[in-house]
Amino acid sequence: MNLNQDFFALFGLPWGFRLDRATLDTAYRQIQGEVHPDRFASHSPAEQQRALQWATHANEAYQTLKSPLSRARYLLSLHGVDTAEQTNTAMPVDFLMAQMDWRDEMAAAQAGRDAEALEALSHTVCEEARTLTQALATLLDDEADYPAAAGLVRKLRFLDKFEQDIGDALEALLD
Repeated sequence: MNLNQDFFALFGLPWGFRLDRATLDTAYRQIQGEVHPDRFASHSPAEQQRALQWATHANEAYQTLKSPLSRARYLLSLHGVDTAEQTNTAMPVDFLMAQMDWRDEMAAAQAGRDAEALEALSHTVCEEARTLTQALATLLDDEADYPAAAGLVRKLRFLDKFEQDIGDALEALLD
């Protein structure tokens, strides 16, 4: 195992946003079977350390590639594109307006202790995320439009965070 190879190469996958999750899972399990630290318990401390490094690298690679948002960030980084999520908060007006509407809906649902409204909002946000994820696949794999893909990553980051906020609000209602 080469700790310097990219995550796609580690699992024998071509670079791309679209990937076969079953193939990724199988490749990950195979690597984990080979490098799991328990298999090296009777080896030298150096070999145990190396096995731990390999297992850690495989875990990081797997976690990165199995998440669409993380996979997109990683692909963009491989192409030298920084998503600038911390510094570039500019969004199209229609997306900003949708954010404001969703926040208002969430606040009203929380105030009214309306779990059904929160669940409906969650469904809406998930559908928007699915649509953006499909568009991201096209931008990354078909069009190689990395700046536009970085913009979608920033939108998906917001949706991911907002979905967590909705989940927190639902959990608070159940307590």
